[in-house]
Amino acid sequence: MDARQVVVHPVMSEDSVNLIEAENKITFIVNIRATKNDVKRAVQELYDVRVSKVHILITSGGQKKAYVKLAPESKAADLAVKLGLL
Repeated sequence: MDARQVVVHPVMSEDSVNLIEAENKITFIVNIRATKNDVKRAVQELYDVRVSKVHILITSGGQKKAYVKLAPESKAADLAVKLGLL
């Protein structure tokens, strides 16, 4: 699966901003067929950051949400500014 097909869009909510600041995590809505490895590879390719962990869940609306924890040398706040979230 192509990296641009995996990541649909970043999530902008109060909870996602708290995760950016507190836990160095950024939240994305991803393709429903994407796996954790697909999401990790796509985020690393698209945004030039190092990913340490990915947690995925299906929302009540049927969308797949990915919580991406970045490695300590990659700052989620910097990525959020680049994406226009902060």
